[in-house]
Amino acid sequence: MRALTLNVLDGGGDRFDALRALVAAAGPDLVVLQECVGWEDGVRLGALAAAIGVPTDERHAVLGLANLRPSGSRFNIAVLSRAPLLRVAVHTTGFRHCVVEAETASMVVLGAHLVWRDEDARLAEVDHLLRLAPPAALAARAYLLAGDLNALVRHDPYPADLDARLARVQIHKYGRPPRFDVTDRLLGAGWVDALYAAPGERWVTARRQRHGHVVDTRSDYVLLSPSLATRLTAADVVDVGAASDHHAVVADLG
Repeated sequence: MRALTLNVLDGGGDRFDALRALVAAAGPDLVVLQECVGWEDGVRLGALAAAIGVPTDERHAVLGLANLRPSGSRFNIAVLSRAPLLRVAVHTTGFRHCVVEAETASMVVLGAHLVWRDEDARLAEVDHLLRLAPPAALAARAYLLAGDLNALVRHDPYPADLDARLARVQIHKYGRPPRFDVTDRLLGAGWVDALYAAPGERWVTARRQRHGHVVDTRSDYVLLSPSLATRLTAADVVDVGAASDHHAVVADLG
């Protein structure tokens, strides 16, 4: 079973056909997408479901409606699954956008997009996330958390001068010096980072450039409960080129 997560960037715009082809080529059985802006009519959700070969009904393709932004748009989250979805809940309380909770016969999937603003705001959302999947639940059954967490993890190979590099590209959302509290709390609760447990050739999902300076970061994760992590066979980053400002993360489970 292959899981894939990707932030499509503001609904995909005129990049949607390229995104659809890239996702289909990856051959996923489970897809979690963030920033599905304007997908409420079901057209793009249905087109993506058809592209990866899953039914377009609500047992296989769902759109979690996020809280309204000041602009009037919603940063929705889409979950598509080859295995039937037995239960779906969309959680908006405590989250800037939303979290989609979708249960199949073999696991509980949480699709998330944490707030970008700062680490303290994200930590408040993590508190709500851990109420949905507390450590005791993670220890007892299979959970998968996928999405854009807008957070750094300390085991990625960041350079010693990361703080200065982030300052040069005017990224301040991680704090100064950069903080790792969000992922520390999630990993401390029992989640396993698929890309660290079974690393592929790449780890960067968000390359930021400004004024001639470049900094490589990761915002995007597939996290697994301990029992599900024992089934992990491979994980990697899928380069989507200019189709989004994030690359996709895939994890293969036996």
